[in-house]
Amino acid sequence: MGQLVSDVTDVLNYNKGKKTAATERQKILEQMAADEKAKTNLVKKTLATQRAKYGAGGMSGKGMTEEAVLKRLREETEEPFDLRKKANKERLSKIKVKKPNLLKMIISKIDGMF
Repeated sequence: MGQLVSDVTDVLNYNKGKKTAATERQKILEQMAADEKAKTNLVKKTLATQRAKYGAGGMSGKGMTEEAVLKRLREETEEPFDLRKKANKERLSKIKVKKPNLLKMIISKIDGMF
């Protein structure tokens, strides 16, 4: 009877762990989405500030390649977000729940009896 209780407890713990892992994954994915939105907003804000600064200084966009400016701004603003994204991906890959194998448990108990 004690083994049955132990097996049922293992299954229930697995189900609980599965739900906890799913919740944790969802939180990480939500954080990644929020980071992506913040990154986009930061690039837009930085670009607007840069344009205003150049405009106030009397500079025109002639002679500067817009793509080069955008690339530099993206690189400057995206670096911390990319590091967090990498860390979140690593956290996602580490979230695992060990599934109990009831058949192996039963066979090992039977083998132990003989």
